[in-house]
Amino acid sequence: MSNTFNIVTVHLRPGATVDAARIQRNFYTTSSCGVCGKASLEALEIQGCTPFPAGTPQVSARVIRGLDATLRRQQALFDKTGGLHAAALFDLNGRLVSLHEDVGRHNALDKLVGKQFLEGHVETRHGASLLMVSGRTSFEIMQKALMAGIPIVVAVGAPSSLAVEVAQAFNITLIGFLRGESFNIYVGESRVVS
Repeated sequence: MSNTFNIVTVHLRPGATVDAARIQRNFYTTSSCGVCGKASLEALEIQGCTPFPAGTPQVSARVIRGLDATLRRQQALFDKTGGLHAAALFDLNGRLVSLHEDVGRHNALDKLVGKQFLEGHVETRHGASLLMVSGRTSFEIMQKALMAGIPIVVAVGAPSSLAVEVAQAFNITLIGFLRGESFNIYVGESRVVS
């Protein structure tokens, strides 16, 4: 067996046989998030999730503009691999509270929220928490933020249409395409002050 540039060549012993059908692996993949928008929003309402109060908490645009640089400086595993996502919790002054990395952005967020929960630091629904993710914002990211009581979500990438719907339905401030001095506010602009 030789290994060159992630290619593995296997030479079988003369006379050996392999049942290819037995070792075949099939996967179903899709680019969708796997949920129906209407049913999923209704499911969140059934779980007792209610919209956040309008306009509070508030965060300055200056703080938002500094989040991506802070996040990037703290991504130690990304520096080593170049292939991990991060989820970070900040306070309203832009102070990093906690950061977790994983190959999946959903897993990074699960680690972040799980650690906060285990340490007894889960924010209240009226808390001053701000979530930042290193990728795009999906329905699931918004759902997890809602369930964790996080009213402001910031991402370096784009939100999906279902993410915007969740933000609108539950009054979550949703910010995307944070790149240095610029960002887009999709929902909840009343929480961002100059």
